[in-house]
Amino acid sequence: MPDWYTLTVVGIVILAVVVVIVRFRINPVIALALGAAAIGLLTGLGPVDTVTTMTRGFGDVMMEAGLLIAWGVLIGAMLNEMGAITRLVESLLRVFGRRGVPYALGLSFATYLQTIFVDAMIVIAAPLARRIAPRLGKAGTGIMAATFAISLEVGIVMMVPGFAAVALAGLLGVPLGIMLLGGLAVVVPTVILSILVVSTVFRLGFWKPESDEQRLISDGGEEGAAQEAAQGVGSARSVGGDHGDRSTTSVATVAGATTPQGTRDPATVPLIVLFGPMLAALALIAAQAVLTVLEVEVPAMQFLGNPVIALLLAVIATGLVGRATIGTPRVERSLVRGFQDGGQIFVLTGVGGALAAVIAEGDLGTILQGYFQATTVAPLLVVWVMAAVLHIAVGSVTLSAITAAGILGPVAATIGLDPLLIALAAGAGALFCIHVTSNTFWLLQSFLGQSVRGALKSVTFGVSVASVIALGMTLVLSLFVG
Repeated sequence: MPDWYTLTVVGIVILAVVVVIVRFRINPVIALALGAAAIGLLTGLGPVDTVTTMTRGFGDVMMEAGLLIAWGVLIGAMLNEMGAITRLVESLLRVFGRRGVPYALGLSFATYLQTIFVDAMIVIAAPLARRIAPRLGKAGTGIMAATFAISLEVGIVMMVPGFAAVALAGLLGVPLGIMLLGGLAVVVPTVILSILVVSTVFRLGFWKPESDEQRLISDGGEEGAAQEAAQGVGSARSVGGDHGDRSTTSVATVAGATTPQGTRDPATVPLIVLFGPMLAALALIAAQAVLTVLEVEVPAMQFLGNPVIALLLAVIATGLVGRATIGTPRVERSLVRGFQDGGQIFVLTGVGGALAAVIAEGDLGTILQGYFQATTVAPLLVVWVMAAVLHIAVGSVTLSAITAAGILGPVAATIGLDPLLIALAAGAGALFCIHVTSNTFWLLQSFLGQSVRGALKSVTFGVSVASVIALGMTLVLSLFVG
């Protein structure tokens, strides 16, 4: 078929997927599946091969990422139940002080706390953020809101164990350890520079408390009201209303809970014990990635450093810590919630893989190769722009990142572009212009006492700054990864 025909079909189908999600409120999973089928049929793949390719693509991605997503969800659910996040934020404030705490919080949220559901993280940490904000000056509310938005969203798509980062790695065949190291190289400077830029702009007068702040929805009943509102917002949205990646989780009421006989009060357990299993798993994965790069083979590390095994051990160890602190019944309840929340994550990831497989089966990669120069810069810009446009239209960080990576991923091998760079560029683009279609936008607007105008500054502007900086960091990384 002519090149123009294939390009036109893919473009029209992707546009149609966006329209049916935004205009007709069709679930993104269904829309993506229909889009994959349409591309296969219209580009001559045939009915049988289209279905076979979609099924294979779904299975291939789930084989790479399915268990990893499950382990991350379960670890996050148990840590949430043990009240570990609240204690961590309080500790960071004591250690780093008022000026340093936004950076400490931002790096924590963007890296090792990515197993926690975003909505739950906001609800749990928002009261503490409101206590910190006045200590940061007149722009404190805006700075804290931007810190939350930047770090949580950047972590989702660029940092293992963030759900979308794991999904992108599986979709593009990037070893999870390499994705962790590459993500770390981009995420850390992106979070620090973004918070610095936004904080400076806000302090120079861009943030106006009189118009950018409003009375908190939880005034007079902070914790309970926040939880009720979070559950109300979450139940009203569809899978694609936020990132298409994380559903609202019930937040455990740690304060005031009775300590089961034979267990310890979680507040007396050192934080390193609560987070130790997860940190150890990430260290094992990173160590094995380094050994792989150095071409050193250590059989024991090849087993223990495999992400599936490392995170499985973390699930078991976190569960044992949970049983000793909050008791078996509460640990089991948290696991049930984790499995419930993980269902839509699995399906969205798999269907994204089905779409990518159908596109890869055709000749789109060969066609696009002719339009790209033999450089890593132009393709990465194309990936970033495509993900950004999709996100502005759909409002789903994960969906836009997966779609952009799936479309252009097949081109990577033909032009010698490392799939890691495609994943990072897609993640960076998907962060651009988070707005009113995002559940995170409304949660931060409500729980941190912002007006809609204020949220547009802290969330939309703040994360867009991070999107551009992340693209720059990815381009810098491309000079060393090839």
